[in-house]
Amino acid sequence: MSPNNFYFSSESVTAGHPDKLCDNVSDAILDACVAQDPFSRVACECATSTGFILVMGEITTRAEFDYRQVIRNTIKDIGYDNPEYGFDGNTCGVLIALDKQSPDINGGVSTALEVRDSSQADPYELLGAGDQGLMFGYACNETPELMPLPISLAHGLARRMAEVFKNGILPWIRPDGKSQVCVEYIDRKPARVHSILLSTQHSPDVSNEQIREGLIAEVIKPVIPEKFSNDFEIFTNPSGRFVIGGPVGDSGLTGRKIIVDTYGGYARHGGGAFSGKDCTKVDRSAAYAARWAAKNIVAAGLATDCEIQLAYAIGKAKPLSIYVDTFGTGQLSDDKILELINRHFDFRPAAIIETLDLRRPIYRQIAAYGHFGRPDLDLPWEKTDKADILREEAGIKAET
Repeated sequence: MSPNNFYFSSESVTAGHPDKLCDNVSDAILDACVAQDPFSRVACECATSTGFILVMGEITTRAEFDYRQVIRNTIKDIGYDNPEYGFDGNTCGVLIALDKQSPDINGGVSTALEVRDSSQADPYELLGAGDQGLMFGYACNETPELMPLPISLAHGLARRMAEVFKNGILPWIRPDGKSQVCVEYIDRKPARVHSILLSTQHSPDVSNEQIREGLIAEVIKPVIPEKFSNDFEIFTNPSGRFVIGGPVGDSGLTGRKIIVDTYGGYARHGGGAFSGKDCTKVDRSAAYAARWAAKNIVAAGLATDCEIQLAYAIGKAKPLSIYVDTFGTGQLSDDKILELINRHFDFRPAAIIETLDLRRPIYRQIAAYGHFGRPDLDLPWEKTDKADILREEAGIKAET
């Protein structure tokens, strides 16, 4: 095939997948902290296996709550509330190993290294990045939410599997599940869905034929758009049996599904996970800001694809570098687009936190089914509030 004609696949997982279970618990604890103390410093990670969950990390907060109850409620809310599923939030072991944030990290974050006299400083210079690293944001015009089609469909299928489980539509389905979608691209544009793979944990008394028929009728057909609804292969539970699932079938860790959380592999990733981290951690907040900027560039019509990289040093407010790539789709040069981005987006952590209003308990809702491209949620980094001014300054007419 030519470089412009190819197949691309992305996967998603349900909230009952062991890794996503851990992401949900980490973000539930973060939300509980931030709800009482918006300035909480949280780095909370989880690990789970048969019969237990371990919560560990560093938290400095004035919030007071029952950590064990938050953990158990989250596990049960996902659907692990019955010993028949192999894991039960009512009875599983809960281990907690939490300490306070290192004073060495706090010193660089609370007063950025650029600051010499805090009384004279720009307020956005007072907060340094919570870690070094690089973060990417991406957008493209393949879907209304400006996300790559494969990950958008994969998330839709995984979310629908969870709905089918929670609503009892298919009584044999269980919390753990995965989806995968392969899309054929022609001239770098999605032409058709090539194949769909669904794997779901299930009760022992259901046949593979029943599983296939139920998933096609109740998951695939309600999710896949009509223009893509024909001529694709369907694979359901290809291993033949998936009774043992969740933490019993596989261990789980916070942050192990970073590609699922972002763009399904269609865009680059800096390597830092999101869940369980407060907004001073640029792994999270800067990735959200980069997505916000990239989405506004595409929404403004300045490009059909846009990827932005930000790089930080721990304790410093200003990014060390900002890089833009529109993959040859820009109406302006990438240098000109970068000038517009620098004019209208401030990527210092304090500016990101204030502009996107990140000191709120909004994180558990995005612990599964993607942090980006979520029309079901009102996420500040998904707004296209800069598109009009970017379009106007670029001299591009809006599409009618």
